[in-house]
Amino acid sequence: MNRRNFLSLTGTLTGGSLLLPNFLFSYASQKNLIIGEQCLVFVQLNGGNDGLNTFIPFDDPLYHEYRPKIALNKNEVISTTKGMGFHPSLKGFAQMQQNGDLSVIQNVGYPEPNRSHFRSQEIWQTASDSNQYINEGWLGRYLDLQCVTHTPTAGINIDSIDNLSLKGDNPNSITVKDPDRFRIKKAKEETEILSENPSLDFVRKIASSVVEGSEEIQKALAKSTAETTYPKTALGKNLEWIARLVKGNLNSKVYYTSQGGYDTHDNQLVIQNNKFKELDSSLFSFYQDLKQANLLQNVTIVVFSEFGRRVKDNGNGTDHGTAAPMFVIGGQNQGKVIGNNPNLSDLSNGDLKYQIDFRSVYASLLKEKMAFDYHKIGIKNAPLQGLF
Repeated sequence: MNRRNFLSLTGTLTGGSLLLPNFLFSYASQKNLIIGEQCLVFVQLNGGNDGLNTFIPFDDPLYHEYRPKIALNKNEVISTTKGMGFHPSLKGFAQMQQNGDLSVIQNVGYPEPNRSHFRSQEIWQTASDSNQYINEGWLGRYLDLQCVTHTPTAGINIDSIDNLSLKGDNPNSITVKDPDRFRIKKAKEETEILSENPSLDFVRKIASSVVEGSEEIQKALAKSTAETTYPKTALGKNLEWIARLVKGNLNSKVYYTSQGGYDTHDNQLVIQNNKFKELDSSLFSFYQDLKQANLLQNVTIVVFSEFGRRVKDNGNGTDHGTAAPMFVIGGQNQGKVIGNNPNLSDLSNGDLKYQIDFRSVYASLLKEKMAFDYHKIGIKNAPLQGLF
């Protein structure tokens, strides 16, 4: 059986319990993760969020000229600085920045950008070049080197589908939709016996890791509660679970979740406003929860999308574009705006030219927060300066 297909079967649960045959549990596992205080939390905005209406160059007349139907007025933009400001529904973002806990990284992208949702997400999730194809995710490769043997809870993906970012050669992550219901039963303890069949031993190893992962998640949830009221939305619930796992000392190195709906070809003002309300309230609750628990300095939150949108509107929305801002919260970041304002007078076929390669951000995260040599997973870009 293909290893990755089997991992998808055993490691991805959407709720309920799983009863596995007794023979699968004879391969015992042990904790081999190199534990540290720091962890990374990724919030992926699926669909291609329009960065120009997120962190807005309101003072540039070209912004209003190119976007007669969807530009926000200067009096709507909040927390303005140096000609830039936040969308009015991102009040929590503005507050986190004013507190010195949020950095904005402007004009993030990569050379030879791809406007396909699937392919661009794949590029971001593997840290590949635009013409390069890699089977393992950049975080999966990192966890392969950080875990002495397979460690099922080294990476946690709160979602209903697996995330390529976390896929590696070894089963070091679990995808789970509902951690409260992620309980795996084993009917009987058996002696650890290796067979002469490597495939069978691998199956036993994976099954053992899934059981251990379930047990560790339940232990962490039992030791923690939400100290902050979260919005009753999908993203709010996902971040509440992540906060409880962090506070419950699960000691995962990476947490991942996503929010969809950002493909705003039409009715953008309404859709983006609603999406931002959910994003903002969920992230600000998460931020407050970690801050009250005195854990914000140990948790670095990264918010990004697979690409931005075209500079010129299409009448009621925007089409697929290229560069866009990233946001980094917590982890003792410098709370700065990094990079130049979007240059709307120097476009490439109607798109923003990227200034900061996203892999430079990854390199900075790995080097500064995880004390890891990013070269070991094939990232060649120098770390972004001034983030931490």
